Amino acid sequence: MKPKSLIFSRGILAIPHLHSFLPDVEMVTKSLFGSLQVDQVLGWGLRPSTQKACAYAVKHQLPYVALEDGFLRSLGLGVQGYAPFSMVVDDLGIYYATEKSSRLEQLILDKSADDGLLQQAETALELICGYQLSKYNHAPDFVPPTTSKGIVLVIDQTFGDMAVKYGQADAARFQDMLQSAVAENPEAEIWVKTHPDVISGKKKGYLTALSAEFSQVRLLAQDINPLSLLKQVDKVYCVTSHMGFEALLVGKPVVTFGVPWFAGWGLTDDRHPQVRILQQQQRRADRTLLQLFAAAYLQYSRYINPNNGEVGTIFEVIDYLHQATLLNQRLRGHLYCIGMSLWKRAVIKPFFRFPGCRLHFVSSLDKLRKIPLKKDSRLLIWSQGKPELLAYAAQQQIPLLRMEDGFIRSVGLGSNLVAPLSLVIDDLGIYFNAESPSRLEDILQTQAFSEQDLHTAEQLRQHLIAANIGKYNIGDTELSIDTQDKRSILVPGQVEDDASIRFGSPQIKSNLELLQQVRLNNPDAYIVYKPHPDVLSGNRVGAIKSEIALQYADEIVENTNILQCIQQVDEVHTMTSLAGFEALLRHKTVHCYGLPFYANWGLTVDHLSLARRQRKLNLAQLISGVLVYYPQYVAPNSGKMIDVQTAIDILQQQKNQLQGNGLQRHWMKKQLTKLKHLYLALK
Repeated sequence: MKPKSLIFSRGILAIPHLHSFLPDVEMVTKSLFGSLQVDQVLGWGLRPSTQKACAYAVKHQLPYVALEDGFLRSLGLGVQGYAPFSMVVDDLGIYYATEKSSRLEQLILDKSADDGLLQQAETALELICGYQLSKYNHAPDFVPPTTSKGIVLVIDQTFGDMAVKYGQADAARFQDMLQSAVAENPEAEIWVKTHPDVISGKKKGYLTALSAEFSQVRLLAQDINPLSLLKQVDKVYCVTSHMGFEALLVGKPVVTFGVPWFAGWGLTDDRHPQVRILQQQQRRADRTLLQLFAAAYLQYSRYINPNNGEVGTIFEVIDYLHQATLLNQRLRGHLYCIGMSLWKRAVIKPFFRFPGCRLHFVSSLDKLRKIPLKKDSRLLIWSQGKPELLAYAAQQQIPLLRMEDGFIRSVGLGSNLVAPLSLVIDDLGIYFNAESPSRLEDILQTQAFSEQDLHTAEQLRQHLIAANIGKYNIGDTELSIDTQDKRSILVPGQVEDDASIRFGSPQIKSNLELLQQVRLNNPDAYIVYKPHPDVLSGNRVGAIKSEIALQYADEIVENTNILQCIQQVDEVHTMTSLAGFEALLRHKTVHCYGLPFYANWGLTVDHLSLARRQRKLNLAQLISGVLVYYPQYVAPNSGKMIDVQTAIDILQQQKNQLQGNGLQRHWMKKQLTKLKHLYLALK
């Protein structure tokens, strides 16, 4: 039976997915009427706001259980509204209050991590250090100045931080720390790192003013990724900051001046007299770094899966934060989007909700000319971009970001105002334009795909096939092709004025030309022609009269899902259609008459060559680059970033609920969709 847990704090109750962090308790709130029968009281750490909860627990002789943020918390700062992905739950104390024992302390003393858990811990530690993940993960990587001297890092904290007070420290300990760092390292540069909350202006620190008293001390006032900074220094001084433990993770010697949870285990140089007392009381003993990490990050911490809010693992949080930090870095700065409709603004806005990104919508190029642009400004344009915008960017030497629908898009057509779950945002070019390199091409050319990447890619391939998910996921007619024992070929039609043909198919430019060439090359094959759904819906150009198409094709298929067509044939012949990529996923032979993003990597029969693409990829590498590393995905209802697996699950649910074939959409539904996305964009 779950213990009934009383919660006073509205802030705790407002935490998203709280039930996933606390699946083992029944939460109740204080009632104005009647008495409560509860088993324990929950509060947020030992902050002043928990006084009522602590007093109630004492009065009614109930256990007080402390909640706190975990050590891999979120992409952005909590004070800026970013919800936690990890949490700690402590029924004995709380890890930063070292005057009394905590559940974390007991886990470390008990050495309860078995070999299997330690192996997981080793993998997680390597990933965290490799991806440079921390409690908060919004800041840019540190670019070190050129210096021939050694570097000593001194870590400041926020004034009045509970970790300072309950870590048995005060302002005097910070002063002692800075003076000791200067005195003990006369030949080194001393860098003082302030806390992110201090930089954001939300709080103040202990060492900000004191640093000015020493000529050899440099104050690092900019926001910096902690691990990228720690990797550049030779030694670290801290009071109780968790960044001291992160310094241990990257192999740096650490000196402590308070009593943080990681002091006294034989890994740090501890200057606070209370640490020795803890050792004498047998509350500390020698432990390895991996044992401390396993206890703190795997046993003590709880996680949700950031993609769906369900109970999760540290590895799901690591993977999510890794992808989010890559996107945050790629989209960092001021992005100006010109002349976009309100509907499209509402659609794309969730894809740019990152701490480092500032998205600005400007109604016209004339208005943009009047705006003083900062150094980190870029133009955000749809697809290849309008000529006047391209000319302005070239003239002003403003970098471009291009965006397009992703490869797993929606249930329904964009031309019917069905919003995408995925976008690609490219800082080098755009994937369909083979005339110049793109970020996708760079990923496929240079990414060091790990074994985990390849394993994930194969799982993703199987998931896509089992769910029968593609880009648009429309069409409901069953298909059975009688090929008369001939080799069967699918020719997918395309929108003829689409940029992928204009910039990716230099020789064949129309559906009819493609059909004619395929028949010329394959006179004895059974050819199936499938017009593009946007063309069938009447929204775009590229139609071929049936009597003309049947001069070259044996059969025309209209309302069947493209994936069913692919499954029925031996080969797919295309200019640049995404159907070629979807055919590769199903191990079909693919002939490319243009230069789509998946051509010239050794996986397709290429009728044109592209010398830039030198690398030979296997299918798993292609999938990982195309569906994991390049696009980004958001949930349609929450607007939150999700991974590709979750996107597939959402599309499968939408597909199961689809009425009709998805090709046509009533005008009223289009307008209601517009209103819905405008509302979500303004939230």
